[in-house]
Amino acid sequence: MEFSDRLHRLVSQRGTPLCVGFDPHINLLPPALVRRHLDKTGHPLHGHIAAVTEFLIRILDRIAGRIPIVKPQWAFFEQFGPEGMVALQSICSEARDRGLLVIADAKRGDIGSTAAAYANAFFASADPAEDAYSPPFLADAVTVNPYLGWDAVSPFLAKNIQHGVFVLVRTSNPSGDDFQNLSVDGDRVQDRVADAVREWGAGRIGECGWSSVGAVVGATYPEEAERLRDRMPLTPFLIPGFGAQGGSADSAVKALNRDGSGGNVNSSRDILFAYRKAPYTRQFGEDGFDRAAEAACLDAIHRLGEALHRK
Repeated sequence: MEFSDRLHRLVSQRGTPLCVGFDPHINLLPPALVRRHLDKTGHPLHGHIAAVTEFLIRILDRIAGRIPIVKPQWAFFEQFGPEGMVALQSICSEARDRGLLVIADAKRGDIGSTAAAYANAFFASADPAEDAYSPPFLADAVTVNPYLGWDAVSPFLAKNIQHGVFVLVRTSNPSGDDFQNLSVDGDRVQDRVADAVREWGAGRIGECGWSSVGAVVGATYPEEAERLRDRMPLTPFLIPGFGAQGGSADSAVKALNRDGSGGNVNSSRDILFAYRKAPYTRQFGEDGFDRAAEAACLDAIHRLGEALHRK
């Protein structure tokens, strides 16, 4: 089954396009949780890894049945070295065991042979005999950087139709303008990338009508999202920037259909660290960080639903 069909089916079942990003900022973790693991392990690295793992697993237990997909951000685990990657491996596995799809937010992008090696880390081949070993970080999709062109993307698409990619097109950060808005013969760079994404995904259209080659398009630029939707009518969008980065629910759903199809809206800090802000601090306190995350998740689902009804 095409990745796009798997994603579309799960979004329909859960009734929301919300994606929760797993970006475990060390300085935002509950202090008591960190202290407990530091005291237990007696080691700064081991203690922080253990705190991150407990933090995310407890949140997974609360939100897994409510959303279709999670997006672990690789950098927050790579900073811990090999032991952090072991923790990431475990968290990805736990998420998939709970029925969630996993987007590996690793933003890979390199020449063909190197991209193929990256793909081997995330995706299984359609024919198991082609794999010398199981992918250590088995994911359903990966974010990729298109700067090196088709060479950087094609190895991921060649592995197995059940896996997909999300190509960086219009990112949510302000300095994305440095390159993405440069003019190229009357178009912008992001427009040319969008055209390439549309072409790359033309042969990977699922029964749902959407491609398995998606595009990262930030909620912080809603007018551009609508314009990019015109250039990529069958491309699912991964939409960061909702919440802590300033994107509203109405902005986030600009490029989605009213039924929520056409992409996934990501929220990370607003949900993971809801225990730090009102009204969740008063309701749940620091020890109830997982219940606060669940409440914030439900609130995000509600706000996105209302925004979709307003379309």
